[in-house]
Amino acid sequence: MKIGEIDLGNRPLFLAPMEDVTDASFRYVCKEFGADMMYTEFVSSDGLIRDAKKSLAKMLTCDYEAPIGIQIYGNIPEAMVDAARMAENAAELVGGHGADLIDINFGCPVTKIARRGAGSGMMKEPDKMVMITKMIVDAVKLPVTVKTRLGWDEDSKIIVELAERLQDVGIKALTVHGRTRSQMYKGDADWTLIGKIKENPRMHIPIIGNGDIDSPEKAKECFDRYGVDGIMIGRATYGHPWIFREIRHYLDTGELLPPMSVSDRVALAKRHLAKSIEVKGDKVGILEMRRHLSAYFKGLPDFKETRLKLVTLTDPEELYATLDYVLERWGIT
Repeated sequence: MKIGEIDLGNRPLFLAPMEDVTDASFRYVCKEFGADMMYTEFVSSDGLIRDAKKSLAKMLTCDYEAPIGIQIYGNIPEAMVDAARMAENAAELVGGHGADLIDINFGCPVTKIARRGAGSGMMKEPDKMVMITKMIVDAVKLPVTVKTRLGWDEDSKIIVELAERLQDVGIKALTVHGRTRSQMYKGDADWTLIGKIKENPRMHIPIIGNGDIDSPEKAKECFDRYGVDGIMIGRATYGHPWIFREIRHYLDTGELLPPMSVSDRVALAKRHLAKSIEVKGDKVGILEMRRHLSAYFKGLPDFKETRLKLVTLTDPEELYATLDYVLERWGIT
């Protein structure tokens, strides 16, 4: 599969951009476990054109993350174009690797974004969505991709026709989450319309399916049944970034890997913590690691007191010592 000139190989696996989850340190470990393509957390176009520090910081990427896309969102056409140009020049603006492609977020269902007409709110205005996409494609040299949903609600599943229109204005790949905006993340993802996009003889760009991929078996089923070119994995990576390795092994061999041991999870947690501190400093790095440290050990028996330490301690050495204790206490699990 190729996005423009970016060759991602056969049946690539994508890390879905998730706000407050897929930061630089989490992307680091997902890449380690075999994510073929990753994206930044979504970046506000309004924030970029106002030179908001947080928005600019989200565009910082590293060489080891390549290929990587910078994802932008918004609903004002001119601001989206300006943001796309800034993303294309991210290496000059903020340093680091920069972007290999620009991804447009037309899929985020969060109310504060959708009600402003951004993210999946754009599903109510497909003509405007296509217009903004064309303006961005015309404004930048990097490949432009789109991530969106089936439609706004059950009565407006417009994705099959919309996919053609987005392709026709020049996007190089399309990711579709198999839910409407009204569903948010409830119910089961419906991949049937994703399959219909692939069946459309007019479609020639890669189609990436997203939604409810939480196991190697489910990933293979979606590749085989719906014919997608790639699969994007979101919530199932949280506390389980090694899912990329598990899926790839299963796709290649038909065999399931054994569950990851506690000792391996402790080692991973230490690497992740070290990278988070390296990128963001002790205070913020530890604060933003808490959600991950807890999730890495979900399911361990009698873990409540230790989990409390992992989400409240502020000293790096105490956190590392607590992780050593996890290894001592549960290492044989």
